[in-house]
Amino acid sequence: MDIKQLARTACTRFFSAIPALGLIFFLPAGTFDYWQAWLYMALLFTPMFFLMRYLIKNDPALLERRMKMKEKAAEQSLIIKLSYMYFLATFLLPGFDRRFGWSNVPLWLVLFADALVLAGYILVMLVFKENSYAARTVEVEEGQKVIDTGPYAVVRHPMYVGVGLLYVLTPPALGSAWAMIPAIFLIPLLIARIVSEERILAKELKGYTEYQQKVRYRLLPGVW
Repeated sequence: MDIKQLARTACTRFFSAIPALGLIFFLPAGTFDYWQAWLYMALLFTPMFFLMRYLIKNDPALLERRMKMKEKAAEQSLIIKLSYMYFLATFLLPGFDRRFGWSNVPLWLVLFADALVLAGYILVMLVFKENSYAARTVEVEEGQKVIDTGPYAVVRHPMYVGVGLLYVLTPPALGSAWAMIPAIFLIPLLIARIVSEERILAKELKGYTEYQQKVRYRLLPGVW
């Protein structure tokens, strides 16, 4: 894909995602008077826009990798399909929660969750800066090397740490306690994806087994 076509496709997806996510939040809420959703969208899409610009200019190959959606491994494909269901529930429930007043999440917790959501996204951005092969799908490309610097020197899957923070903290950031239920179910799916991914990387990526011995923990230092 040439750079102009890549930029057009990326911009189209980005600017389509804004109203789409707005519908997911505000339609169930039945109102635009939902400040938690407005703040969340600002925190999500502002760094996303600058990241998109950065990748178009500095690493279009990574941007193209991130735009590929289809998993080659059947196991990974199943995990992603299940994840989409929980993602949708996690994003839909807060609107209904806002409409019917099911939760009373305090202001400090909303803002704290927003800060962690932003921190999660910043961590993902740092991963992209460090690893040009941080594709959305699990595959090993020709010429790909093991990355063991930056956040990869701390845990083997720093991007999933950022993604986990982003999604698990989304419900309180949107003022919903009930949406934590589907969000929590994303954790075992994330673990399953990591275990499956590591089997592929250990088999196909040269030096990965040595990296596993060097960096012992996958997500949380001292835990797992």
